[in-house]
Amino acid sequence: MNFRTQIPLNTYTPLSVHKIDYESEILLFGSCFTENIGNKLDYFKFHKSVNPFGILFHPKAIENLITNAVNEKEYKENDMIFHNECWHCFEAHSELSDSSKDELLSILNENINSTYKQLINSSHIIITLGTSWVYRFVETDTIVANCHKIPQKKFLKELLSAEEIIESLDSIVTLVKSINPNCEFIFTVSPVRHLKDGFTENALSKAHLLAAIHQVIEPRKHIHYFPSYEIMMDDLRDYRFYKEDMIHPNETAVNYIWEQFKSVWIDKNTSDLMAEIDTIQKGLAHRPFNKSSKQHQQFLEKLNLKMERLRKEKNIHF
Repeated sequence: MNFRTQIPLNTYTPLSVHKIDYESEILLFGSCFTENIGNKLDYFKFHKSVNPFGILFHPKAIENLITNAVNEKEYKENDMIFHNECWHCFEAHSELSDSSKDELLSILNENINSTYKQLINSSHIIITLGTSWVYRFVETDTIVANCHKIPQKKFLKELLSAEEIIESLDSIVTLVKSINPNCEFIFTVSPVRHLKDGFTENALSKAHLLAAIHQVIEPRKHIHYFPSYEIMMDDLRDYRFYKEDMIHPNETAVNYIWEQFKSVWIDKNTSDLMAEIDTIQKGLAHRPFNKSSKQHQQFLEKLNLKMERLRKEKNIHF
């Protein structure tokens, strides 16, 4: 008897696709689940950049960032707002906010410039969409990426239709392809449920994202889908795979989804190098009983030799 429902992953990626290896340049945008996958890529020392403007939950925010990057926008003072003794930008997550106006301006312009360069050089762009719900700042009639805890009465809450999301995703792909025609796109939907919107509202939101993405994906044009959401909902489908808030996937779930992603998208020729890096990472995390012991010093010396060899041979830095 089989007590689980496995997702047939081999249906999602053509055999001829350019998979991720240690020559790949990976750029990730999107919801907090993007950070989970980014952390895994970082652990195994792949070349990656994650959310240069912080976590972005909806497609309009990602489209806006990519539009600004491709157009090489220069941020100015009127792109920022002062609230709660801090400067914010509606196009970026609060983690970029700063008490210094000049510092935030510098960060925004530095990050938009680096995003442009990364878009040109990326071999793979991974976009994780979290929600179809957006907030429109009434004062300027613009959809924001983050409300920065500004009173909700200053915003209108709207649900993007599937058609609006399709337009946004088409725009993202067209913009990137205009400067980097050969990159692979991987779209996925975050398994994190946005229950603050309401249970039915969250289901509707995810449905709009799924309906839109499946109108855009076209493997022959290097546009793919990875079923993170389906793996969480239909394969794992148990609260033991959630954190205490019963909303976010726990470490076991993230590891499982990563293994599924790896089986589809990571080149199998990297497995030996990944295993070696994993051994080194576990060695670096090891906490000895006696740091000054001869045995531990020998262990550290061997570890350093391994890291130095990988730095010289593979350009991998720890």
